[in-house]
Amino acid sequence: MTAPQALISSDDRDKVAALQWYAKSVMEGLNVGMHRSPHKGVSVEFKEHRPYVRGDEVRMIDWKLFGKTDRFYIRQFEEETNLRVTLLVDQSGSMKYAGSRVLGLSKHQFAVRLAASLAYLFTGQHDAVGVATFDTKLRTYVPPRSRPAHLYELMVQLAAAECGGETQLAPVIESLAAKIGRRSVVFLISDGFDHASSLLRSLQRLRQAPNEVVFLQVWHPDELDFPFSTRTQFRSLENPTHERIVDPYNFRAQYQRNLERFRAELEEGCKQGRISLVPCTTTESHVAILARFLQQRGAK
Repeated sequence: MTAPQALISSDDRDKVAALQWYAKSVMEGLNVGMHRSPHKGVSVEFKEHRPYVRGDEVRMIDWKLFGKTDRFYIRQFEEETNLRVTLLVDQSGSMKYAGSRVLGLSKHQFAVRLAASLAYLFTGQHDAVGVATFDTKLRTYVPPRSRPAHLYELMVQLAAAECGGETQLAPVIESLAAKIGRRSVVFLISDGFDHASSLLRSLQRLRQAPNEVVFLQVWHPDELDFPFSTRTQFRSLENPTHERIVDPYNFRAQYQRNLERFRAELEEGCKQGRISLVPCTTTESHVAILARFLQQRGAK
């Protein structure tokens, strides 16, 4: 089992701390935070100032206060709230794959580190973060909270997660819909190895709640370019009794066609459902992936 503190290095913490997530729509939360709330009333009137941060609307700057202090402050006219975030981390058998060509993390090790970086990002913004791990069914669930000590609890759960079992993404996601609720952000961190149509329907159900849904699809490079050149025995990581000796020369073309079809169906379905699909490979920096995604998201 990985030590909780090993999931994110001090260097990565510094890099994540420089990132920032802004809700694109009004959010429903429990605590005062940095995201707009759908609940309006007396707080529609001026409430207080807060320091200007990159991304704020320039028209909201209090220029009179700037003249007195030489600093930018934003006038707040409506209640702001914290964001609720749920991280769904796949721990099915297929996520155990680490390959032999590339020395590095397994897909699952990569996934929990990616989840740890997200947890650090959102708790640093005083947002409420929760984690669910699953394979064919829900294994652990930690509800979203925003207490400072909650981050360590999330890290402990992520570090303790172990791969096993087959994959049933769609039923698990649908069973979590009631827990997740409305107007939050949901991250699915998985290889997505399930029937594409079922997976897309379950993600669309979350999207319609409404929630913002981000699918961080984790790949090992071997799965993308199929580098095998000699007769190879393949054994299922989800069901060890399933194994087959394959001649890669005769099998590669069909594998790549199936892979392209699967990826194209997911890409088109996510596009139609306004779900963010973010391909990730285990050789990439998980912090760099988040930084790139946030930059692209902010540009839309």
